[in-house]
Amino acid sequence: MTTSSTPGLARFNTLAAAEATAALHEVCASAAWGDLVLAHRPYAGTEALLSASDAALAELSAEDLAEAMAGHPPIGRPAPGDPASAREQRGMAGASEGLKAQMLELNLAYQERFGHVFLICATGATGEQMRDAVKARIGNSPEQEREIVRTELGKINRIRLTRLVQDS
Repeated sequence: MTTSSTPGLARFNTLAAAEATAALHEVCASAAWGDLVLAHRPYAGTEALLSASDAALAELSAEDLAEAMAGHPPIGRPAPGDPASAREQRGMAGASEGLKAQMLELNLAYQERFGHVFLICATGATGEQMRDAVKARIGNSPEQEREIVRTELGKINRIRLTRLVQDS
């Protein structure tokens, strides 16, 4: 990760609060996370922004995490018109119909068990890796899974924030 400022970071630092809030909501659907990240502007560099994101994520309550997860579509079904979810879930794009059906079944079982969508940082992962992850995690306790979700959400937020401040 870079510690220098980018034109995208400079733009983010100077956005009106409403525009910055909207940009952060595209990164993470948790309003509390967005407020915490917004409160520390301006950022001297990308690493400072990412560190603030991590710190904000650590402070989220279970309700805040649920709000963040609600912004993520199930694996294998990226949100229509959402290039981020389509890009992040690219590993499922070429999956066989059998694997897609298996993921649908596993997603439903996971959601029934935990009450929320299966969340994984899918960037760079194959469909098989995502399937294996949900199979491995479905046996976790709700407390274990909440912390894994927090970690995965942190990875996703870092990728999305980096993209936000690198895009001009």
